[in-house]
Amino acid sequence: MKQTLRALLIGLVAAVAFGGVALATPPSGATPTTLGRGTLEAGDKINTHDLKLFIREDVDVVTQTITFVPGGDFGWHSHPGPVFVTIVAGELAYYDSDEGCTRTVYSAGESFIDEGGGHVHFARNEGTTNLVLYATYLVPVGAPLRIDAPDPGFCPA
Repeated sequence: MKQTLRALLIGLVAAVAFGGVALATPPSGATPTTLGRGTLEAGDKINTHDLKLFIREDVDVVTQTITFVPGGDFGWHSHPGPVFVTIVAGELAYYDSDEGCTRTVYSAGESFIDEGGGHVHFARNEGTTNLVLYATYLVPVGAPLRIDAPDPGFCPA
């Protein structure tokens, strides 16, 4: 009886510990290449044109190029900080879970800012040619660039 209870307890602990991993939606058909990583120090600031940026705590600035094959996706995820994205080739279909699963398509030459901070979304190449984009992340020093998230279950993505 004790062995059965112990096995049940171990199984429950394992299910809780690894349950989030099983529900995550990792990328598929997307190849990121890091071009560079540097650190902005606390106190750094920009105040030019209509852009104001003040760094309260040190942040890493990471730039990647990401190539998506047709049908490739980045899975449901969020970022710990904002991401500046520029589409270089192809089209990106972006699904926003905060907006009732709004779909926005960005084409070559367009840019947008992903707000980060736990904002869950899904990005996919729905075209017939490779999608190439540049992404510049501002994240806490040493933090991951993306955080896998479960499918919210109400989007067609």
